[in-house]
Amino acid sequence: MEAGFPQSDNVLILFTDDSPGIQDRLDAVVAELPVVTVKDQAAFAQEQREPIDQFVLMIFALLGLALVIAVLGIVNTLALSVIERTREVGLLRAIGLSRSQLRLMITLESVVIAVLGALLGVVLGLGFGVALMYAVRDQGLEVISVPVGQLVVFLVLSVIIGVLAAVFPARRAARLDVLRAIATD
Repeated sequence: MEAGFPQSDNVLILFTDDSPGIQDRLDAVVAELPVVTVKDQAAFAQEQREPIDQFVLMIFALLGLALVIAVLGIVNTLALSVIERTREVGLLRAIGLSRSQLRLMITLESVVIAVLGALLGVVLGLGFGVALMYAVRDQGLEVISVPVGQLVVFLVLSVIIGVLAAVFPARRAARLDVLRAIATD
């Protein structure tokens, strides 16, 4: 007895020859037992995957929040960079750098920051994922599957996010008055 209750089986696995109607016959046997269910291998596997799928959805939600924070961080970093380099921007404009070239320069800075962050996240995520899979391999999770397509999509999205994060700081830098920017200390 454990905790005042008699020990009992909670799972019974039957190996059958897949003859037609076996599911119906098993359902008829357990029809009067409301706590007993009969599942085939696919239904049992789906039931076992549901908590993992919910966990993955939570991870994606946290990833979305981290993404918003990262974009705000990139925008803030670039905005401060433009403010701190006002004189440099003015000098570059004075020697012939066009507004569009300045916007491109700041956009490329943003893309580099975003891609480096994404690469670091992918490498760390793969490392932690593989380590986790090795930690739980004795529980029947033996296959390590790396979603290369998703990783490529995330890296491409990091480039797009880098471009979008640079819009406001690049526009602000391009609008600076050249003479005032050079005179700034």
